[in-house]
Amino acid sequence: MKKFIAVLSTMVMLGTLASCGDNSTTTDNGSSNNGTKTTTTAKADETTTKAEESSSGSKTVGIAMPTKSLERWNRDGEYLKAQFEDAGYKVDLKYSDNKTEQQNNDIQSMIADKVDLLLIAAIDGETLSQTLADAKAADIPVIAYDRLIMNTDAVSYYVSFDNYTVGKLQGEYVRDALKLDSEAGPFNIEFTAGDPADNNAGFFFNGAFDVLKPYIDEGKLKVPSGKTTFEQVATPTWSTDKAFENMQNTLASYYSDGTQLDVALCSNDSTALGVAQAITQDYGGSNAPIVTGQDGDIANLQNIVDGKQSMTVYKNVSDEAGVTLDVAKAILSGQTPDGNLSLSAEATFDTTTYDNKVKVVPSYLLVPYVITKDSLDKLVDTGLYKWDSSNKYLESTASTT
Repeated sequence: MKKFIAVLSTMVMLGTLASCGDNSTTTDNGSSNNGTKTTTTAKADETTTKAEESSSGSKTVGIAMPTKSLERWNRDGEYLKAQFEDAGYKVDLKYSDNKTEQQNNDIQSMIADKVDLLLIAAIDGETLSQTLADAKAADIPVIAYDRLIMNTDAVSYYVSFDNYTVGKLQGEYVRDALKLDSEAGPFNIEFTAGDPADNNAGFFFNGAFDVLKPYIDEGKLKVPSGKTTFEQVATPTWSTDKAFENMQNTLASYYSDGTQLDVALCSNDSTALGVAQAITQDYGGSNAPIVTGQDGDIANLQNIVDGKQSMTVYKNVSDEAGVTLDVAKAILSGQTPDGNLSLSAEATFDTTTYDNKVKVVPSYLLVPYVITKDSLDKLVDTGLYKWDSSNKYLESTASTT
């Protein structure tokens, strides 16, 4: 880590460090992690010294986001940039158009510019090893943001949501909506998973599948396509178009004879958008299948209102940005963050779950929660969404441009 301390005795502080967390959930959803689990307090760290606050303005944080083509990464980038700048840091924010070579080049550029810390949401967690070796050689700490970076010892910390629990919440929603513990069934389900290059995608799929597998084994749930492994249902780059095409093919191959589709379990909102479009366009059944999602994208929230999607697992990215800022501040001030770090939103400190094949990366895992048509006001309560003029649909209160 670079050791750079600047004392600006004539500088007048313009404000306190920004933090996020007044709107975070405090529900304990039951983490899947099996190691050290210390739940931090949801309050801002008030122990930061004036010297640390003054020196933040002379430090630069490099932020590498995957793409602007998905709504959520626009939100993440904007929240991160705003919170770090409000805290007095300089920010170099780059989007890499979902191209791994471009992301490597973007990060190399930040290393050459001698940023003080790298914050990376990887396009492909398997492709950054050499670049991050260069970061380590330059003594630049690295935080993996939302997606774990694999095959490197250069990653200092990982900040994300409890990804297994995201899938678990989707599976539990399906279980409860179909009353699988009391109804005989059988019901038909199809799975749509995420990008194989995204380490999180396997956690999402496994969380849902582990909940539903007993009912598949029992025969209450059937998968007419026979696609029950992650590899069979993965969707490169979380593409809406690819998810649409895959569901079209599934409907044509297994449901054109009048077979009823009861559940389309989708790992996130961008895939759910394509799946819902295919169902609307090509499904001949009279029922409205359950469609799951994740992220709280505006188009999907509209689909929830319109009955085309049943639920989404919401992850408050403003809270995620706030916790990331807390961890970064500690690193940049020479601390070693652990389970005692005071955070701006509820999170669990995990030291056993996230093995990137070289090391177990210390992780801060935030709490996701379910949003349905009946609970959309919970999103409004975060301050990140508002009702539109018709009072029917939600829109974001934050800029995503």
